[in-house]
Parts: sequence; structure tokens; C-alpha cells
Amino acid sequence: MKKYYLPWLSLLLATASVQAQTKNIQDFDQNWTFNLGEVANAQSLDFNDSGWRKLNLPHDWSIEGKFAKENPATPEGGALPGGIGWYRKTFTVPETSKNKIISIDFDGVYQKSQVWINGHLLGMRPNGYISFRYNLTPYLFYGTKKNVVVVKADNSVQPNSRWYSGSGIYRNVWLVTNNKVAVDHWGTFVTTPKVSTQSASINLKTSIRNYTGKSQNAILTTVIYDASGKIVLMKTIPAISIKDTVKEVSQDFVISNPNLWSVDRPNLYKIVSKVTDESSNSDTYETPLGIR
Repeated sequence: MKKYYLPWLSLLLATASVQAQTKNIQDFDQNWTFNLGEVANAQSLDFNDSGWRKLNLPHDWSIEGKFAKENPATPEGGALPGGIGWYRKTFTVPETSKNKIISIDFDGVYQKSQVWINGHLLGMRPNGYISFRYNLTPYLFYGTKKNVVVVKADNSVQPNSRWYSGSGIYRNVWLVTNNKVAVDHWGTFVTTPKVSTQSASINLKTSIRNYTGKSQNAILTTVIYDASGKIVLMKTIPAISIKDTVKEVSQDFVISNPNLWSVDRPNLYKIVSKVTDESSNSDTYETPLGIR
């Protein structure tokens, strides 16, 4: 085991002083098509949406309507129309991404959203105020063949809010590319059990997800940077065996003379978690930290 890991660890330590790059997160807000109203089979891959409106996200179709006290949202809900809306987007994925995990993140869709990729239903989200993610990987085409993601939002049952809610994909959408061994989505949890002006104790729990379907060994390197980008602390766990889908790893740190966060001085640290698999593929995840 030592012979297997030491060259790998040496390479990792040699490059750890370089500011880590985040995973590939692509702005997915551009070049959608939209139709207001129910449409049969709009989720189909071969559906013709050439007559639909072209727009960029975020988008709220209610605000484009007319105010009327007769609208079922009532004045408390903004007195604007609800309804059903459909969104479609065509995109390609390069051949180089075949061994990656590709997900789509929605920061907010109001409400009762359903999402399809290439005709496959990924899921339904009844709530309109929380973000959500779907894994696109099993259904994607690679190279020049086009993929189609489709979103249906249903805000027709009114009133359903104590305030104006809006309708549709009203927040940003992101396309996220990860390696098959990576920090999980929302995969870090940071606490500061003891804090003073002299020192701060930090506990970091990191969840590492293994998409390979087989046991994997991985290295976790965690670097804490101050606001100027200077490395404050670094720790490496050189041999993590991930037999199941997700493994949680705990690390403890102590920062001397911490720059404490306050309203007047909002000092922030940045934690960069880097996971490297047996094939030397690496994936990074950034977590902001304020100590108070």
C-alpha cells in the first residue's frame, strides 16, 4: 500500500500550494424555448418547438401578464395569472465527458416542476422555493448528437402562496460536471466547536461519493485559505477506502489568531476539498467559512 500511495501523495503535495480550481460548472441559462399553456407530448425528444418563444433564464411568465383582482392568485398573491408553462433547451456534450458525471442544478422553479432529459422523466418537485439536482448521465448523447432537456412548471392551482410567487424557472440553472469519485453535492459540513481571539477549532465533515460501482481508494486533501488567498492550514488523508456509494470523512483543524467574522468586518476563509482517485483524476469543492 505504501509503494502505491507515496508517489501519488508526493505529486499531490507538490501541487497543493496552487489555488484549487472548482469543478466544471456551466451557466445553463441561455437559449431556451418557452410555451405558455398545456402542450401534448412536449417532453418528447423529437417534439418540434420551432414556433415557441426564445428566451434566457431566469424567467417569470406571471409578471408578464395583466394585473386583475379576478385572477385566482388574489391580490395577496400578486393578482397576476398562473397557469402551466413548458421550457426546452437543446445542447451537446463532448466525447471527452463520457467518463464524467453530468448533473443539472435548478436554483428554483415555481412550482410542481417535472424535468425530462431526452424523453426520460427525471423527477417531479412539488415545492417551488428550494433548489434541486438531477443526474443526467445515464441518458445523455455524446459528440454531435443533440440532447434535449424539458421542464414543465404547473402554477395553475391558485391561490397557493401568501405572497407573490412568480411562475416558471425564476432562478438560474447550471450544468455540473464531476469525476466519478468526488465530493458529494452539498458534501461538506463545517462546525466551529471552540472560538476565541487566540484560536478557533474547526471540524469538517466531507462526504465523498463513488459513482464507479466498485470499491475505490481516494486521497482527500483539504486546504484552508484566508481572504488574501494565503494557505492557512492543509491536511491530507492519503488512503480512504470507499466501498459504498458515499463515505463521510471527518477532519479537525485549529487556526491560531483567527480573523473573526462580524458585520463590521466580514472576514471569510475558504475551504478547498480536493479528492483524487486511483487514476489520478481530481475533483475540488469549495466551502466558504466565517468564524465567529
